[in-house]
Amino acid sequence: MDLTIAAILIGTMLVLLAGGLWIGLALMAIGILGLFGFTPRAPGDGLAVAVWGVNSSWTLTALPLFLWMGEILFRTRMSEDLFSGLAPWLERLPGRLLHTNVIGCTLFAAVSGSSAATCATIGKIALPELTRRGYPESMALGTLAGAGTLGLLIPPSIIMIVYGVSADVSIAKLFIGGVLPGVMLAVLFMGWVVLWSLLNRDRIPPADLRTGFADKIRASRNLIPVILLIGGVLGSIYAGIATATEAAAIGVIGSLIIAASQRSLTRRSFIEALLGATRLYCMIALILGGSAFLTLAMGYIGLPRHLAEWIATLGLTPGMLLLVLAVFFVVLGCFLDGISIVVLTMAVLLPTIQAAGIDPLWFGIFVVVMVEMAQITPPVGFNLFVLQGLTGRQITTIARYALPYFLLMVLAVVLLYVFPGLVTWLPAHMMG
Repeated sequence: MDLTIAAILIGTMLVLLAGGLWIGLALMAIGILGLFGFTPRAPGDGLAVAVWGVNSSWTLTALPLFLWMGEILFRTRMSEDLFSGLAPWLERLPGRLLHTNVIGCTLFAAVSGSSAATCATIGKIALPELTRRGYPESMALGTLAGAGTLGLLIPPSIIMIVYGVSADVSIAKLFIGGVLPGVMLAVLFMGWVVLWSLLNRDRIPPADLRTGFADKIRASRNLIPVILLIGGVLGSIYAGIATATEAAAIGVIGSLIIAASQRSLTRRSFIEALLGATRLYCMIALILGGSAFLTLAMGYIGLPRHLAEWIATLGLTPGMLLLVLAVFFVVLGCFLDGISIVVLTMAVLLPTIQAAGIDPLWFGIFVVVMVEMAQITPPVGFNLFVLQGLTGRQITTIARYALPYFLLMVLAVVLLYVFPGLVTWLPAHMMG
């Protein structure tokens, strides 16, 4: 009976989504159908309580602030400054300026929180420059597609906030837990660039005139604003001075100061950034509200508990369970964006994960890496869409360029499973 109910609800939801109904409204509709069809409870009060409860959460206040910070920085010269500050230091490294994509995305991810924003912002300046200097398109687009996903993993991360609210996990601990995996993934990406460059020396253009040490130091002044902003946002969290929400407010103030100092803060840009963040947050808030109501409805029906009990009867080890879930997330990532994946699945999966003895903090980082993969899997890969808009190339072509970075993320998941301390060590030592 439970499988029949699940099949009916999932089938109806797929029909609604395929018909173009907004995800948040589709989730609410399935919750209403579930309560009307399979329980004696009326959906009205549950819908009101669930939607209000999740969207009035103080924890969630960090989300619109980080979105606003990213929108402000998107309209500044920060990406150009990152490129000019990093380029002189990379001229002797195999792959040379290709590394600016990885390092630039890593640094911008630490002040953006969005994969698509990171990819678009760094891509706007890096792609024309790399093309002009003769770097191969496959590596220029591939590194950007792969490294752009670091906007999800390196804190502050919008998807971590969504997971933390959905799973009732400390957002500050998630932020700290994402640091080492994010750095590891950036190192893996740079390692692949070095290896590819050593195997294809003839395809990497020769270095420009060698830059003296004094010139490198002068160029590094361009990195000061982003480093100060990263220090203000993440440093305040790690030092225990501020919560994630308070750090987000610091980030907004810092980004406004940077925009003002670069003379990119105008009445028009301020309003555009505010409206852009508002539109994006309203979309996320509607999805979260629908997810909260669906979670409530599924609880009344009893599906999560029955599913967890059924999975327990299969006798899967934690490793096998994670392998099954990894395949499940990759398949979902071909059709849904990352936020939708998290809010759609957490209600059902968390009881199962807890029953299997898997740390919800570690599982949060695991989910984020899986969602990163979804950013570069066709047909619905947001980074692929961003790069298609920047270059006009086919989605399938860009996805092929991004394949090595997808495989490196698979390797990262394996390393996280073998060495879980990569996630849990920093939060345990910094926050107790």
